[in-house]
Amino acid sequence: MNWNSRRITAILSNALLEDQATRDATTLATVDPQQKAVGTILAKEDCVLAGIASIQRILEVFAELEGESRGYPEVSIPQEMFDGVRVRKGDALASVRHNGRVLLSCERVILNLMQHLSGIATMARRYTDAVEGTGVKILDTRKTVPGLRLLEKYAVRCGGGFNHRLDLSDGILVKNNHIDLAGSVRVAVERALANRKGEQPVEVEVRDMKELDAALKYGAESILLDNLDVAQTREAVARVRKEAREMKIESSGGVTVENARQYAEAGVDYISVGALTHSARFVNLSMRIEPA
Repeated sequence: MNWNSRRITAILSNALLEDQATRDATTLATVDPQQKAVGTILAKEDCVLAGIASIQRILEVFAELEGESRGYPEVSIPQEMFDGVRVRKGDALASVRHNGRVLLSCERVILNLMQHLSGIATMARRYTDAVEGTGVKILDTRKTVPGLRLLEKYAVRCGGGFNHRLDLSDGILVKNNHIDLAGSVRVAVERALANRKGEQPVEVEVRDMKELDAALKYGAESILLDNLDVAQTREAVARVRKEAREMKIESSGGVTVENARQYAEAGVDYISVGALTHSARFVNLSMRIEPA
């Protein structure tokens, strides 16, 4: 993750502006402008860490917004703390020596981002642990918070998952609404194959065995099984392997941490889980700020 990229900088800048961090009324009224402080970020529960490099970048973006230099933040991160590592309740994740006003004004943005990304990474790790040893890859989806997709998909990778399409231009996925508007699986798939750009693969989402048979017959290059139960998934995999042994098969819909291994053992190659990004809760982190 390049935390200095223009897109990431814009996300962090908007977060600070949303919180009016440069106009922190309480801090400006109570803390001496020259006060030095040390902030220590602590894990309040076991989790998988993600977003630790954002600490430095958020403080730098704050300085750019404020237009005033208060010195360079000294961010100290223990060698054993890095994105993707499992941390335990009570672990010190990082410490920051900097101007006290700046630390107080940036505290909530730093914690919000790290808690959100670490929550996603933690959930992704639970799913990847659930299918360990099967060879199945856990994928995310486009069910992300508007504006935060790059960061959320990065957090999925921190948890051992993989990224599906980044956006609508990133490959062809013929879904049920495309099929309904085109009139049939055949028409939708034939149009996709005729109109794709370059080597874009054509994946087709199917809701039952009839749509699966049509997708295979008319040229689908990979299959997404939508909301099929485990028994139906096993049957669908058998049909696909009979027709096209090397075709990739993805399951989506209704997959939980508890049943993910059953789906994996049904023979699919991928399991995509929208909950990784749309339902992951914040993990509990805190920042203790003390005079330097």
